[in-house]
Amino acid sequence: MTPTARNVPALLQGLREGEFTGTVRVSGSPGGTIHLRDGLVGAIETPGAPSATSVLLTPGRIGDAAWLAACAAEPDADRLGGYLVAAGLIGAAELEVVCTAAVFDGAFAMALSPVGGWETGEREPTLLTTPGVEPRHLTEETTRRMASPAGSGRTPGELARLRPRLAADDGSVGVGVGAPGAGAAPRVHRGGAWLPQRYRELLGGVNGRRTPRDLAFALGRGVYPVLLDLVRLEALGLVLWGAGAVTGDRPSTAPRVTPGSPVATGSAPAAGPLPRRRPGGTSPAADRGEKGAL
Repeated sequence: MTPTARNVPALLQGLREGEFTGTVRVSGSPGGTIHLRDGLVGAIETPGAPSATSVLLTPGRIGDAAWLAACAAEPDADRLGGYLVAAGLIGAAELEVVCTAAVFDGAFAMALSPVGGWETGEREPTLLTTPGVEPRHLTEETTRRMASPAGSGRTPGELARLRPRLAADDGSVGVGVGAPGAGAAPRVHRGGAWLPQRYRELLGGVNGRRTPRDLAFALGRGVYPVLLDLVRLEALGLVLWGAGAVTGDRPSTAPRVTPGSPVATGSAPAAGPLPRRRPGGTSPAADRGEKGAL
């Protein structure tokens, strides 16, 4: 079934009114799969942004062995979140924050490029935010995020194609905003203790070759928060926005989970099913001008 709609937001709103349970596969670059339960968006899986699973596994919030054991004990991924909480692997509030944030970040990543087309399908079990996100709220928030970040002078789509690099090649940079001391701007190491931990971790991954998406996957963070932090680090004089990807370049392939993890390839382990990433289509349809934010 492929309902008629002028764009993806209109499609999701119509499916909400019909309390649809199933998937919407969106073609494009990156495209992705939107999972709905009773018309609410429970998860979005896209090559353009880390899923909730990646956010939990990449930084080691839940260990690989514990994750595999949970998947074996609860084969239906729709109920996996409840099992993780009951097993004491994560708190209910934290899991809800992670899963909800991944929905909004996935919608943002998919909105960075034109949509080719879509089709609906049956329910596919996956790690969900419950009860889910209202499509109208998702559309409004995505539209807000697509505005140019304050002070950047560039759109999120433009920033997402760039490859930031450190402002100095010797591992130290001159900064005068937020740094300790007075007078001339001091030279401080890029991991200076005056910086918040998330900034230090992000700077540790900046090398002039990674896009914001690469950095998000490598760190297990959302693409949108990474973009915002890079803009702030540029304002501090710590990073410079490098050249963008050349048209026709291969998609970047930063690891989506911890290197060496049994789930690093994205396939389900033998111990139990993992939520799968399913690209929105192998041959995107022609752009019909339907470029509304998800």
